[in-house]
Amino acid sequence: MSGIGLKAEFLAQRGRMEAEHGPALIGKGPGVGSAAVAIAGVALYVVGLYALDISPSRIWHGLGQLGLIFALMLPPSTGGHFALYLDALGQTLSIAFLGTLLAAILSLPFGFLAARNVVASRVVHVLARRSLDTVRSIDVLIWALIWIDVVGLGPFAGALAIACSDFGSLAKLMSEAIETADRKPMEGVAASGGGWVMAIRFGIVPQILPIFASQLLYFFESNTRSATIIGIVGAGGIGLHLYEQIRVLEWQQVSFLILMVLVTVAAIDFVSRRLRLAIIGRRAV
Repeated sequence: MSGIGLKAEFLAQRGRMEAEHGPALIGKGPGVGSAAVAIAGVALYVVGLYALDISPSRIWHGLGQLGLIFALMLPPSTGGHFALYLDALGQTLSIAFLGTLLAAILSLPFGFLAARNVVASRVVHVLARRSLDTVRSIDVLIWALIWIDVVGLGPFAGALAIACSDFGSLAKLMSEAIETADRKPMEGVAASGGGWVMAIRFGIVPQILPIFASQLLYFFESNTRSATIIGIVGAGGIGLHLYEQIRVLEWQQVSFLILMVLVTVAAIDFVSRRLRLAIIGRRAV
């Protein structure tokens, strides 16, 4: 059939097709419910602006003040405290490393307890899951304040705060990785005479180890920034010096401390990204 014939056939059937399949061909517009949700969202946004006293004039004035602070930050200066700041940066890295390592050690048993395909008891599974949810719901700053009251000021409180904060998240991610693991290796170990522990050791652990190691590297990278923040509340590290210099308006030293943190985080991100790709068997680009 020629193109003209096809066009004529389509035009002849157009009325019937629109009558039978009009909604599917044309599509439905936004209904009353969608419009109501959009209006409610806009209204909530406007109310939020009013309740928080956010106005264009304040934003404009704040941008001007921010520009003034940036100008005062130049040029960055150590203020003669480079060795002190370098030692504080080492403390920050130590807090992040030790806190992440402790969280990883604690998350190993709880990750298995929270996995449905490892622990058959529903009671144990539910208790483990809810315990992890409770720990994860508390922010790292709250943990830092709690541990400062327990063990005093310093890096020890910071490492414990990061360990508690990451313990719940790492265990949850690990349990999810365990639940997605293939059961055939476990069944093969059990069929060859291995017990429950051997089935987990040789059937599940090799599957989840690359995933867990990759997550651990990411958490260490993230905790380097978190260790800087919790230092402000007295948990040691470079964050304490950053807070002190901001408080006394020494903006040139503040900019130098920020640059130290930025360079350190960038270096850790560079190394950890390549390690993660190597662990999961991909080449860095």
